[in-house]
Amino acid sequence: MNVRRSAAVLAATVVIGTATPAVAASPSPSPSLPSGLYGSGDPTYDGVWRQSFALIALHRVDVEPAAAAVDWLAGQQCANGAFPAYRADPAKACDAKLMVDTNSTAAAAQALSAAGGHGGAVTKAVNWLKSVQNKDGGWGFAPGGASDANSTSVVIGALAAQDIPVPQVRSGGKSPYDALLKLSLPCADGGAFAYQPDKKGKLTANADATAAAVVAARGTGPLTAKAGAPAKSTCADTPDLTPARAAANGASFLAGAVAKDGYLKSALPGAENQPDYGNTADAVVALAVQSGPEAARGPLTWLERNSAKWARQSGPAAYAQLILAAEAAGTDPGDFGGTDLVKQLTAMGPAPAPAPAPATESQDDSGTSVWWVVGAGLAAGAGIGFLLSGRNKRKRP
Repeated sequence: MNVRRSAAVLAATVVIGTATPAVAASPSPSPSLPSGLYGSGDPTYDGVWRQSFALIALHRVDVEPAAAAVDWLAGQQCANGAFPAYRADPAKACDAKLMVDTNSTAAAAQALSAAGGHGGAVTKAVNWLKSVQNKDGGWGFAPGGASDANSTSVVIGALAAQDIPVPQVRSGGKSPYDALLKLSLPCADGGAFAYQPDKKGKLTANADATAAAVVAARGTGPLTAKAGAPAKSTCADTPDLTPARAAANGASFLAGAVAKDGYLKSALPGAENQPDYGNTADAVVALAVQSGPEAARGPLTWLERNSAKWARQSGPAAYAQLILAAEAAGTDPGDFGGTDLVKQLTAMGPAPAPAPAPATESQDDSGTSVWWVVGAGLAAGAGIGFLLSGRNKRKRP
């Protein structure tokens, strides 16, 4: 989902114990921010979301976050397993006035799963998500709200992180995939996904929803997504639409949308030619997952050239999105158009845990350094010296 949450999403909230959405009160102008939280902006609407994606992104690049960052996120959870967008006083028990949502809960479940050591909290979050699944198999932002592609997709990501078979998570006989497929458009309309049907039941292509749904239809999410095998995504209508087919159709739509300019355009009124950086990063992930890294090369290159200012202004969730895009497309997040995305993200929160000191030598039982023996042999055979690097190579997930 785009880091810039829409006004409709921000206003869609729920009171614990009821399915009636309510309008949230205006955020305080300058809340006191806890030391474990990433970013300096008002966290009222996105504290848990940005923290979760920061932790997920750091996990993808093998950086262990500070314990304070993980503890802050874990402390946001309510006793029933749900997460609000932000809880200013975690010491105060969640009450009937606190608003929780599926997006924050699903994102936090993935982040805590990545951090490790919070299995109980993750299980409670997933169980709560299951308890508020709609009868069509999907989820809305607020429990009880109409299912939408973005919310259903982020919950699928949480299920995937726990190796829970998505088709087996059912409500009213329907799975999350059933809900997504209902939002898939035919090829005559581009093969995209809609966010939700309008009041008349009409589906309209939505690039943000499409990027999220393509990844989810492949049975994965931001924590577990991996680049797929190289393939050309084409749109094809089939009598029995499958998640895999719908994902390919959606990727075909995204490929066409970024083909000319390299980016997705903003859907905001009056901004027809304005780039949407967050959606473009999400599209990179979707294209790489569905069709391989090369399919995402165009929009990725555009982001490398143009996203630095946007990321600085938007904060930790933006850097996390770019890290996830770089990871999916096989580009080093440490040198993304000249920017070290990981350094920029970690600078916006508590310092990460120190990396383990690399081993400088390995000894056999006799006490003789194995590396010394190997090195001496190489030097004698090739007439050259060698240097052991103390830098750990970054592992691909």
